[in-house]
Amino acid sequence: MRRSPGPVDGPPEEPAEEPREAPRETEAERRRRRAVFLRELAEARELRARVQPRRTKERRMREALRMRTFRI
Repeated sequence: MRRSPGPVDGPPEEPAEEPREAPRETEAERRRRRAVFLRELAEARELRARVQPRRTKERRMREALRMRTFRI
């Protein structure tokens, strides 16, 4: 036999908070984060080049061809 569900009490609702403005990061912090990101990106590319040398060679060849195509 099934029992009918009683009233569902969820967590008490909290008053809506005003959206806080995120603290602005300084230019130095942004540059530092960007430098870390670019360093990690370069490291990942180097790793990929070591792991997949054939694809890397093909990519270099395509890039060289593209550069020759658009030279003025």
